[in-house]
Amino acid sequence: MLKGLTRAGLGDIGDDKAFIEQAAKYGFQSVDLDAANLIHTYGVDGARELLAVNNMAIGSCGFPVEWRGTDAAFRDGLPQLEEQAKAAAQLNCTASCTYILPATDLSPGAFTIKAVLRLRECANVLNAYGVRLGLEFVGPHHLRTAWKYPFIYTMEDTLAFADAIGTSNVGLLLDAYHWYTNGLGTEDLDKLSPEQIVHVHINDAKNIPIEQVLDNDRLYPGEGVIDLPGFLGSLKRIGYKGSVAQEILTPGGAPISVEEALQRSKAGFDKAFANI
Repeated sequence: MLKGLTRAGLGDIGDDKAFIEQAAKYGFQSVDLDAANLIHTYGVDGARELLAVNNMAIGSCGFPVEWRGTDAAFRDGLPQLEEQAKAAAQLNCTASCTYILPATDLSPGAFTIKAVLRLRECANVLNAYGVRLGLEFVGPHHLRTAWKYPFIYTMEDTLAFADAIGTSNVGLLLDAYHWYTNGLGTEDLDKLSPEQIVHVHINDAKNIPIEQVLDNDRLYPGEGVIDLPGFLGSLKRIGYKGSVAQEILTPGGAPISVEEALQRSKAGFDKAFANI
């Protein structure tokens, strides 16, 4: 498994070059970023060289499609998705991810049908370039009632949703926070195959009742109560070899310096991976 970073929780780390270089400095092996933007800035050869000299991979590229809204907004995003997929393929990235909110104001039946059809179209665009689509279920309880009707928020239902989309390149974006807030254990991960997992996020949670855990109040790995060694141990056991990227959502962004955020991130990863 590759130790990875997203920008979330790092504060103002700078442009993509600074992000890649700082990630490498602190021992990380992958970053989640906009692959098309990296190529726009540096060209294909320049982007490849920047990644290579830092021994860095792209864990997941962008997913620029608004599939939850109007038909016009959805259609507008598809050309950008193809550009992203092409850039990802050029930079050896095989994952693009989106999240599923656990509630909706729309009629659940109609929304489900529309979501399946739209995400199938997105998956087909990605598949043409060898890129997989990761679907992230969102577990915190407060979001399950944030809109009128409950929707998908469990791992089991997300896998069923992926099956309904019906393309071979759709699977899970598995986030430790959502695994924890669903009350899942390592035995649930042990039932998965590595092919069902497209990408992984890790973070940590405060020592409060699970029902009170907020989506945007996360801790750095190793600073909370989530069993990250167990989580990672299960992924290793089933044969997952992709990126494990930190994603820390906090109220108002990172309240600490970039250097401290990177130091705490490295310490958390070192602790979690050492105890697998």
